[in-house]
Amino acid sequence: MGKSGPDLKRLMDKNLRLYLNGKRIIGGILRGYDQFMNLVLEEAFEVVNDNYTKDIGTVVIRGNSVENFEILWTEIANRGY
Repeated sequence: MGKSGPDLKRLMDKNLRLYLNGKRIIGGILRGYDQFMNLVLEEAFEVVNDNYTKDIGTVVIRGNSVENFEILWTEIANRGY
């Protein structure tokens, strides 16, 4: 990550898992972002616990609530870990 933040252009249309403030975990396909790292995810879901995820559709995540993220290189078969 450089001075201007991560290079999100290469992550467009990829599956991501975001770790947010409050120990929330959101996953989905990255469709957009801005200079503040606000993110737009489609087909998003929230990981409620190890056995349950909740579909939440298209969401906008504020950049300052993102603690960490990872790229999910394989397709999500059953939205579990």
